[in-house]
Amino acid sequence: MTSPTLTKSRTDTRGPELRRRSGRRHSTLKHVALLIGSIAMLYPVLWMLKSSITPESDIMTSFSIIPTSITWENYRIGWASGVGGGIPVYIVNSLIVVIGCVIGNLVSCSLAAYAFARLDFKFKNVAFALMLAGIMLPYHVVAIPQYVEFASVGLVGTYWPLILPKILATDSFFVFLMVQFLRGVPRELDEAAAIDGAGVFRTFFSIILPLMRPALITTTIFTFIWNWNDFFSPLIYLTDPAQYTLPLGLNSLVSTESGSGLGPLLAMSVLSLIPIALFFFFTQKYIVQGIATTGIK
Repeated sequence: MTSPTLTKSRTDTRGPELRRRSGRRHSTLKHVALLIGSIAMLYPVLWMLKSSITPESDIMTSFSIIPTSITWENYRIGWASGVGGGIPVYIVNSLIVVIGCVIGNLVSCSLAAYAFARLDFKFKNVAFALMLAGIMLPYHVVAIPQYVEFASVGLVGTYWPLILPKILATDSFFVFLMVQFLRGVPRELDEAAAIDGAGVFRTFFSIILPLMRPALITTTIFTFIWNWNDFFSPLIYLTDPAQYTLPLGLNSLVSTESGSGLGPLLAMSVLSLIPIALFFFFTQKYIVQGIATTGIK
């Protein structure tokens, strides 16, 4: 007959072991679920990579990610194709637009954020609320009024409709992000600068702006990625194929009548991802740091 003391001792011994087994089981299931989810998310990219080196006639016959035959013709044809100058011109055009947007957002959004976070002026709260409302307003709602305004001053067909809104701090998200960051910067710095005789702009450029580095880097990263991939805005404003940005140029590689050109399109799509991937690879730590320091979850 087993004594109560011996039974309790066995239970105490098996308890931690059962918990360890249960923990390992849950950990294994969690990793399997994450692995399946990762494969599901990466499948479109992997299929695109495989299709970019597959003969065009075989692309739509298989949805496997393992190539059965390899060719580099899609890259050669895609690089030499395209109206208005081809892929090299599209890349240069995209860089012009992206660099203009990044500079515009950095200058205008940082100044607007400094005003909202540090300065006192009439109707400041109303203006801040209206700015926040801009975050919730879909771009498609303002696309037509903006087009009418730019068409009335003859800017359609140029890069200005893509860059000018950034110079005017219309990206409310970045203004809000920087305001949140500045709220964490001690106001004593402003007061000390004022005691030393610094004005508003001197305080901003000499004291505040250097401290905003994480928020500025985050703004740069997201502005680069969003505008590099933007298809809708260039489609509205750019009419000359020689001005096409990369997303528009990729769209022109496929014939709308016969559907041919899918192989070169996928090959050039892979090339278009390289700048984004490199940019993200070298700056990913700043994304986490910037979002963490701005308090946006």
